[in-house]
Amino acid sequence: MAASEKEDELLQPKIHPLKLFDIARSQKRLLYACAPMVRYSKLAFRRTVHDFGTDLCWTPMILAKEFNRSSIARDSDLTMSTTGKDVPTIAQFGANDPTELSRAASLAAPFVNGVDLNCGCPQSWACAETLGAALMERRELVRDLVLETRGRLARDGWAVDHPTTFCSAGGEPGRGRSVSVKIRVHKDLRKTVDFITTVLGDEYHRNIDFLTIHPRTRNTPSSVPINLEALELLTSMFGKKLPILVSGDVFTLATLPYTSHLLDARPTFTTSTSSSNLSPDVDSDRANGTNGSGAKPQHPKIHLPNLSGLMSARALLANPALFAGHDSCPWEAVDVFMSHVARAPLPLKLAVHHLTEMCGSGFGPDRGAALLTKKERIRITEMGNWIDVIDYMDEVRSQRKGGEGGIVRVI
Repeated sequence: MAASEKEDELLQPKIHPLKLFDIARSQKRLLYACAPMVRYSKLAFRRTVHDFGTDLCWTPMILAKEFNRSSIARDSDLTMSTTGKDVPTIAQFGANDPTELSRAASLAAPFVNGVDLNCGCPQSWACAETLGAALMERRELVRDLVLETRGRLARDGWAVDHPTTFCSAGGEPGRGRSVSVKIRVHKDLRKTVDFITTVLGDEYHRNIDFLTIHPRTRNTPSSVPINLEALELLTSMFGKKLPILVSGDVFTLATLPYTSHLLDARPTFTTSTSSSNLSPDVDSDRANGTNGSGAKPQHPKIHLPNLSGLMSARALLANPALFAGHDSCPWEAVDVFMSHVARAPLPLKLAVHHLTEMCGSGFGPDRGAALLTKKERIRITEMGNWIDVIDYMDEVRSQRKGGEGGIVRVI
């Protein structure tokens, strides 16, 4: 095999995202996904959450126009690797022009498992540019965006056709690529139904492979619980036509505000609260909340039989082992993250921010489960190099263990 052919084999992911849904369902569980997070969804973090049960990871939202025009933007925004275990990854783009999106998808396709259009970012700068959540008012444009992208990928030789059922994905092995959309909801849910209907097209030859729903409106803050009525309605109407993931308020597997037959059999583990493993004081950063959103459940949980997956952002950032069933971040996740950073480097301040999130109180029910005290977390933010950070983490963890061992180097 020629060197270029070997390189191509390494660059091309081997599994279609639809197959991941199929595998999760065969294991009687939902698919687990890591949400696109600005700055934070880099390779080292994606590898970490994948090691703890996350099936599918999103890149941060990438501006298609800049991605197309700048090799620097491509190198910065799409961090991938040809070595180590493959992490199924979706490249998410912000775009409002079908040509720009299709071209960006064409450039990214050799390195990712699929491409996704962001129709959910509520930030004012994005909406002013008709990006993100502003596209929720432009359903015909969104349809044209995904159609042009699917057509471009097909012309490039990627397998974008799918069977009439989403339980498996056909096509040449390693050549399948998905096209998907991540949305918010409207205040008037009839508009959301019209939006999905338009973008989906013929359910037997649909325009998108799967859909992620964040059941909040463009103007609803994350402190307000998700709209369960919207989620129940939309999954009941469209969940049998294509896989649907829910994004929002996925804090722990045990505290989800809904139920599913694919959730019942999933065990939940609580990280040990012994003094050898946790900080000596109870961190009060989020101590007044009850489920990470600051709201107590008011009604019996709704049942969502047609839900296919869970997507988490803030809670996964604080606890990369969330989908392995841990209510709070274990030291093992810190070990794994630091080892991945050594192989896929991050800027020091960004990596330290990850550590402060992982070593904080998180979003689980036990507010005393912080690995480091607030004072200790502030201390590492003041350090100017990795040697000091590693030495300090070694020292603190050794103290927690009674002088036995520090940070574990994961090979």
